[in-house]
Amino acid sequence: MSFTLPPLPYSHDALAPYMSRETLEYHHDKHHQAYVDTGNKLLAGSPFEGQSLEQVVTGSYGKNAPLFNNAGQHYNHLHFWKWMKPGGGGTKLPGDLQKKITDDLGSFDKMKEEFVQAGVGQFGSGWAWLAVKDGKIVVMKTPNGENPLVHGAKPILGCDVWEHSYYIDYRNRRADYIKAFLDHLVNWEYVEEMYKAASGHKAAA
Repeated sequence: MSFTLPPLPYSHDALAPYMSRETLEYHHDKHHQAYVDTGNKLLAGSPFEGQSLEQVVTGSYGKNAPLFNNAGQHYNHLHFWKWMKPGGGGTKLPGDLQKKITDDLGSFDKMKEEFVQAGVGQFGSGWAWLAVKDGKIVVMKTPNGENPLVHGAKPILGCDVWEHSYYIDYRNRRADYIKAFLDHLVNWEYVEEMYKAASGHKAAA
């Protein structure tokens, strides 16, 4: 099973002004395409050829760094585009998800504060996450292309804090970018879908 780059689920200018057309053209069309192209070259003839993307990510971790880096970033970005939508963000979450975040992290505001801190505190390139681990929603951060799958957790929301994700629009203001992501871009319905899948619930039709 080779990697392919799906089109964005919205137009390149749909997330403006919080994420510009120029950022999406570079980030999706060039950076993500490069992960796909390089990943496919590294996958060909490897022991992981024919496995699902999740199997490639978890199986290559610690064993084949070049393949892992590209497969991990492909996995992360496939979801990243779906974790955003025009008119997203805000504090109105689907009921189950809102309750679970409050139960596990104290409150939505506390979660938001921890999530921003995780992203700002990730030295260099990486990701900030909400993930399900041992039945609870936790805030995590990972370097480079790593994700919660390789740490025994299932991601339900990720924010890319590599510079190519925000530098055109925010320059060095990473915290402002992450706040804008939470306030104006997050597709909470997709987060809920992934939460239900991670928790073993059937997603609502």
